[in-house]
Amino acid sequence: MTVQTLAETNTTVPEQPIFELIEVEQVFEVPKPGRSIFSRETVGLRALDGVRLNIRKGTSLAVVGESGSGKSTLLRVLLGLDRPSGGRALYNSKPILEGRATGIDFARDVAMVYQDARGSLDPRMTIGALIAEPLRHFNIVSREDEASRVAQLLDRVGLPADAAERYPSGLSGGQVRRVAIARALASEPTVLVADEAVSGLDVSTQAQLLILLQSLQRDMGLTLIFITHDLGVASFLCEEIAIMYLGRIVETGPTDAVLNAPSHPYSAALRAAAPKFFEPLSEPLPGEIPSPLNLPEGCRFSTRCPSAQNDCRLKDPQLGKLSTQRAVACLHPLVSK
Repeated sequence: MTVQTLAETNTTVPEQPIFELIEVEQVFEVPKPGRSIFSRETVGLRALDGVRLNIRKGTSLAVVGESGSGKSTLLRVLLGLDRPSGGRALYNSKPILEGRATGIDFARDVAMVYQDARGSLDPRMTIGALIAEPLRHFNIVSREDEASRVAQLLDRVGLPADAAERYPSGLSGGQVRRVAIARALASEPTVLVADEAVSGLDVSTQAQLLILLQSLQRDMGLTLIFITHDLGVASFLCEEIAIMYLGRIVETGPTDAVLNAPSHPYSAALRAAAPKFFEPLSEPLPGEIPSPLNLPEGCRFSTRCPSAQNDCRLKDPQLGKLSTQRAVACLHPLVSK
């Protein structure tokens, strides 16, 4: 009889990520620069270029980057709204578009809180009717139980039950965001995606909404994907972070580890540019973001990178493991552990 060692009997299979992006590309055909508006000549704009990303079930992930980095395009691929030009986009090991097309499970499981929360709500419907709509669509409760479930959802997001009789136009910006969150939760999702969900609000209201999202993610076991340009929001809300630059993810890892000791020079530049209490504002990152229609040779950040070396202008770095929890796309990472 063969005796197995303790290590052999306790081997565990790594958990399959809930979302997995494998070399995802998204190319849009746009008019060729310098041509007449009537010209049919086009050129490919690479909004996403070889994106690799795994999102574990139950985690909270912030996707961070400047405007034009590809965050919105990435979001549309994750939601199954756009078919990627290349690569594979998977949800629970199946193609996202396949799951979205073959049933209601994906639409119910993955809920969205839009950046323009007020614009996402029909102004002719009461708050109660707006929240009840997904309850009816997914047949979650009977008509007799709708009012009580709406009241429960309003209470969960910190709104009084009588808010159900009001209209979006009668609510403040923070209240409208809470309604959008309640409407997203109505389908009893397992994944909540929020696009700049606290931008444009005063600091106090932002803090209240972030605490609400944090408690919902923890209490309901949600997988939270938060799109933002604010490192402070990412640090407070999310356990993990993915930093994007010109259509690529250039660094991933635990949020605190990445922000406290960035490995990619772009991550370090974003961190240095974040305002600090009682300190003068730092100088902005030098140089301009290259056009995605005319990317530089080698590393796409080399034209702005203070640490760029000769090989950075020749070789295009790919996202690779830096440690068990961190990955970086840089030939000369700033830290090695």
